Amino acid sequence: MGIVAYAFFANSQVIRNRPPDEHRFQIKYGSDFKSLHPIWQDPYMLYTTLFCGIDPERGHFVGADPVLHNPTPFSRSIEYKEHHSQAILRHGWYCWEREFNGAPETPVEVLVGGTANHFLRYVRFEREALGEDQGHRQLLAERAATPLPPSGLMSAADGPWAPAPPAARLHALAEEFQLDAHEVLDLIANARRLKMAVRGWVAEEHLVRALRQVPGVTDCVRDDGEGQPDVSLRFEGSRPLRIECKNVLRIMAAGNVARVDFQRTRAAKDDPCSRYYSPDDFDVVAACLHAVTLQWEFRFAPTAALEGHPKCPGKLASNVRVDQRWQYDVQSVLRAVA
Repeated sequence: MGIVAYAFFANSQVIRNRPPDEHRFQIKYGSDFKSLHPIWQDPYMLYTTLFCGIDPERGHFVGADPVLHNPTPFSRSIEYKEHHSQAILRHGWYCWEREFNGAPETPVEVLVGGTANHFLRYVRFEREALGEDQGHRQLLAERAATPLPPSGLMSAADGPWAPAPPAARLHALAEEFQLDAHEVLDLIANARRLKMAVRGWVAEEHLVRALRQVPGVTDCVRDDGEGQPDVSLRFEGSRPLRIECKNVLRIMAAGNVARVDFQRTRAAKDDPCSRYYSPDDFDVVAACLHAVTLQWEFRFAPTAALEGHPKCPGKLASNVRVDQRWQYDVQSVLRAVA
């Protein structure tokens, strides 16, 4: 096991025409300012990639999402505020949404910060959060503040031992692996590549289960094709309807309104608008509220009800509020688009 750290010097030097309470670290190695530079991830997941600024004077670090910054241009800065620095020093471990003043279409990013004695916690967090959406990245960061056993694993002292289920109750996969169900789950929990893959499917699995219980829904299947909507179904004999599942962000907007960062992770190099979805990419969007409510529940909206992008004609805005246009009653939404 090891780490690969893209580390940069963080400071609070006052810069002309910049806010006086601003801290920053500049993303720059060398002098090639024209190319996009890949951020390496170990395909075998033995090494954990960190992308962070370190302030030796304050004695803390600030970590950004390495996946969100892959690839990255040189030179640019990641900024944070004095009150973020103070919160890191006060709590030891802290997380927040990065502020983008005047840039509402910029992808939402969750930053984490910690003091030196929390650095191993940071490494463990990035191992866990690899590839997560920003809502669940923040949820995992908040949970990372809770002390874990020194090994990071459960031990006999953490709870009663549960006997293996009888062979008749074993899942076929457990039987194939010659492991009991608990051992299979432990294997997933302690192998981050497996856990990342499984977690990515959980919201969609809950969505499919919920939709299959809706009267009038038939042929409800998950579509795991590259670039395809997550779920396809028919409603009351309709044509196939396509549903995209999106996780909400952890922090809510004013009025306790959930938010969705509704865009792809990156755009094509020669088409910045390709980051955004089109109204004809799918018929319905399902917003999973788990990052806020910790329940696998959904609200639904037809894509036709969503606002257009202010700068990219034919695309949908990325800064989405799960407001009165979104409904728990999926039947009425499906009926409207069928």
